[in-house]
Amino acid sequence: MAKGKYKFDPESLSFNKIQFSIKAKIFRFFSYFLATLLIAIAYNVFFFSFFNSPKEKALNREISQLILKYEIAQKELELIENELEFLQKTDDNIYRTIFEAEPIPNSRRESGIGGVNRYADLEGFDNSEIVIETAERLDKIKKKLYVQTKSFDEIIELAMNKEDMLASVPAIQPISNKDLKRTASGWGYRMHPIYKIRLFHYGMDFTAPTGTEVFSTGNGTIIEVRRSRGFGNTILIDHGYGYKTRYAHLNSFNVRKGQEVIRGDVIAFVGNTGRSTAPHLHYEVIQNGKKVNPVNYFFNDLSAEEYDRMIVLSMKSGQSFD
Repeated sequence: MAKGKYKFDPESLSFNKIQFSIKAKIFRFFSYFLATLLIAIAYNVFFFSFFNSPKEKALNREISQLILKYEIAQKELELIENELEFLQKTDDNIYRTIFEAEPIPNSRRESGIGGVNRYADLEGFDNSEIVIETAERLDKIKKKLYVQTKSFDEIIELAMNKEDMLASVPAIQPISNKDLKRTASGWGYRMHPIYKIRLFHYGMDFTAPTGTEVFSTGNGTIIEVRRSRGFGNTILIDHGYGYKTRYAHLNSFNVRKGQEVIRGDVIAFVGNTGRSTAPHLHYEVIQNGKKVNPVNYFFNDLSAEEYDRMIVLSMKSGQSFD
């Protein structure tokens, strides 16, 4: 096979060999090399635009599997959130109701996690949205679980103290009143016997002769034994668990400040001291700093029928005794 290139000469009617200079040869070499390189680049661009390499295919499969796992995790997190919500409602509406504890505020359960952006490292990727959403939901669940475990710790403590609490909560009438005949003025608006105007009566009055025994309605500690112009001789008992009871218009005391008492102990005697119009006992129940209707705290003394009758009797009198 002939080497080199030849050019036909029409004058001599012969082929003359073409001679290239070294510069031309170098130029031709680089021209061919550049053309080949450009074709190779164009081929690779075209190929990788429409076809993935084996490594890219493997990575894409892994990405698809990860996205699928995140989607499954989202559904599982939803189930966990539903179960956690059920536990929260049970905690607030059953357990805490049984132990007379305040429900956990929703703001505390739903409070976020403060600080800088915790998910900055997860931003900027094709699938950042699902990854960040999953991380956020997981963090919220962990926070709610922490709050719930603390609540259950509190419930366990309350359950362990339930016997003591049942003995401490006011649960009997403060004087002997088996036939309910000593039930006088009850909770609500009543005509004041001295001022002759309607005022709210924050307690219950029991009529009884001077010297009638007055009982502690639950276990507790005497925190106040005093004399005042309005309530006369009064005793205040702290029963714990948010409960206190007040006994007013007493004739004399049978306890001292700081003394421990149990339900049924005689703590004083009925009198007519202070701003009172007849011998009687004014009795109050205070729960978490707020006065409440005492008629709801006689459940150890009364049957259902007696309770209904007491409510009627306490509402009949239009005038209080103090």
